Amino acid sequence: MTDSPDLFTPAGEANVPLAERLRPKRVEDVVGQRHLMGEGRPLAVALAAGRPHSMILWGPPGVGKTTLARLLANAFGAEFIAISAVLAGVKEIREAVDRARLAREAHGRATILFVDEVHRFNKAQQDAFLPHVESGLFTFIGATTENPSFEVNGALLSRAQVYVLESLGAEDLDRLVVRGFEAEGIDVTGEARKRIAEFADGDGRRAFNLVEQVANAARAAARRGADAEFVDGVVTRAGRRFDKGGENFYDQISALHKSVRGSDPDAALYWMVRMLDGGADPRYLARRMIRMATEDVGLADPRALEITMRAAEVYERLGSPEGELALAEAVVYLAVAPKSNAVYAAYGAAREFVSKDASRPVPMHLRNAPTRLMKDLGYGKGYRYAHDEEGGYAAGERYLPEGMRPPGWYQPTDRGLEAKIREKLAWMRRRDEESGGGS
Repeated sequence: MTDSPDLFTPAGEANVPLAERLRPKRVEDVVGQRHLMGEGRPLAVALAAGRPHSMILWGPPGVGKTTLARLLANAFGAEFIAISAVLAGVKEIREAVDRARLAREAHGRATILFVDEVHRFNKAQQDAFLPHVESGLFTFIGATTENPSFEVNGALLSRAQVYVLESLGAEDLDRLVVRGFEAEGIDVTGEARKRIAEFADGDGRRAFNLVEQVANAARAAARRGADAEFVDGVVTRAGRRFDKGGENFYDQISALHKSVRGSDPDAALYWMVRMLDGGADPRYLARRMIRMATEDVGLADPRALEITMRAAEVYERLGSPEGELALAEAVVYLAVAPKSNAVYAAYGAAREFVSKDASRPVPMHLRNAPTRLMKDLGYGKGYRYAHDEEGGYAAGERYLPEGMRPPGWYQPTDRGLEAKIREKLAWMRRRDEESGGGS
């Protein structure tokens, strides 16, 4: 990923993937990551000081994590040892340690140990690096597509600086696509380059692979160039970047939930479709929307829960893609519905209270009395049947345990149906006060 032809591995190497042939050989030729590599930025400062430090490179696939680790090793004149957590075990870790010790003792060289997919190592394997990082035997660089906060041990994390690598933007991808077609000797139109950049979806490796695929197809068709129509006929769009259960997954469901809560139907639709396009289970999205209906809409519009439940049932009956339209209808309804988290807040407050409170006895007048003995003991005595009272409300009656003041957990909003609920509760409180039973 560079801009200078003389910095590439020779293009004539047969069977070497284009992405490998065009891997940059100097740090300054890395495309993207300006927030880390620009003047005065963290990695630029470390390079200028000539002092490597342990780090974790966190970012999506194809943004240059491995390339950056290799180039840092070259810039610091260090031995570079790379292992993959997908394939390696204790044996490979020990061999890496032995190589680092040999490089220091026999040749006086520092070592950078690069661990790709470091989140795949278990706790014991990650702990194995700690004493050698502490002793300075090697500088540790880990690469991961998962959130290090969850996937990397705290002890190792505290000894390494975390750098977040970003997906490549349209301009960066275009630079890679141009260089790729130049290396392949194929002319390409600007619209074709744009299409490939779109298909690459922020992934530099994917961009090079697509260029190579189009170039091979052009040569097979005896073409010297490629336009957008040819690209569309050759390339199949991969799914949007999505990792079921991973960081990207939870970021997107969070964005969907917050868009609904923020009453933005377009944004809610966008994130729902993004997740479906990336392979999310529509049933999972339906479950999350049911949660949104109860948490964020609540009694401001009880129809939201009904509509969302029905949408889930429709999907179960019709499947994809027909059933997805019902989910779209539900997510739009949730977004435009009046919002209230009053029930959600009340439930949370009640749970917290009960978890800390003693087990208060049920008042006698509220107890069930199915036997003569229980009636003789006073079970149910004095209970007032609300349906026989004026307005169907037993004003002044108490339903909480003795000695417990009304906590006022549920505070309805003035939005949607809850505005009427608020009026009803105020009316009941006035009746309680008039009866002398209010508190």
